[in-house]
Amino acid sequence: MIDGPLALLGGPVALQIGDALGQFLQPRTLARVFVDGLAKAALYVMIAAGLTLIFGLMGVLNFAHGSLTMIGAYLGGAILVVLVGGGGPTTLALFFVTVVAVFGLLAAFGGLLEVGLIRPLYDRPPIYQILLTFGLTLVLDELARIVVSFYGLQPISDWQAALGTKPPILTQSIGLGPVSVSGLALFQIGFGLVTVLAIYAFLTRTRYGLVVRAGSEDSEMVDALGIDVRRVFTVVFALGVGIAGVAGTLLAWDATWGASVPLASETLLPAFVVVIVGGLGTFRGTVVAGLLVGLVDSTMTWWFQNAIEFTGLPEMTIFLILVITLIVRPQGLFGLAEVGGH
Repeated sequence: MIDGPLALLGGPVALQIGDALGQFLQPRTLARVFVDGLAKAALYVMIAAGLTLIFGLMGVLNFAHGSLTMIGAYLGGAILVVLVGGGGPTTLALFFVTVVAVFGLLAAFGGLLEVGLIRPLYDRPPIYQILLTFGLTLVLDELARIVVSFYGLQPISDWQAALGTKPPILTQSIGLGPVSVSGLALFQIGFGLVTVLAIYAFLTRTRYGLVVRAGSEDSEMVDALGIDVRRVFTVVFALGVGIAGVAGTLLAWDATWGASVPLASETLLPAFVVVIVGGLGTFRGTVVAGLLVGLVDSTMTWWFQNAIEFTGLPEMTIFLILVITLIVRPQGLFGLAEVGGH
């Protein structure tokens, strides 16, 4: 184990790096890093999906996305604490009931935000929407801080009551051949995959999804066909906020994230990284970028835990991906020349 970046100099260190490389290239290690990377990718895509849906189809850059994810984590955690109590075999079923409830509540809240706050600014420059959503995130964060302090929910970093509702099967390791992986990681991969397929099917296989896409391309033409474009945008914004709430509910079971007020900023930054790297407003790009960021994050986390001990470097590599992308391909992996607009 290397104790710092300065210790990288010298012959013995080179030997340790060589030993670490040999260990990393073992099939069992590679498989575990790959599964962990898929789990991280699922979370990143879940966090960023609502943001890219709103921006790609409406052109609204929602800076309050992280705060809405945080509210989803607290709301989902609260419902789970009430429903699950001391745990039981039906916990997973109750989790999906909670997901539906949080999605509905956050979607309704998002619809109200769009009608009351966002819609009046469509005819103004985008900076007005950015400033509005930035102010909204400050208000939501402070309100959440007041509520959790009033009820004494969070004297520590994570809300342990919500974490405690996780069923035992997700706290155990599951054997996949020679590899032992976390049950929670497998659950996150499956949940993220289902969510991606559901959003893709909605946008490409449903009549309303086609109307939404047409409205984002040419709102005047869609309006001329007798379709209420304003209502379409309200539905899109509500869906994006609802997905943010679902992502928050999933994070409430992950000890690495957990329900906390700082979760708002902790999720907003990687969400923007994934959306920008994938190409602003492209759902396909968000999925590919989430996969890329998740695998790189998992790989660098292994290296900085097993070869180089230096806190914070795994997170730094995520933003390094953003910097390299902006230099090499500023429009992102699947960026479009023009997106959104009214």
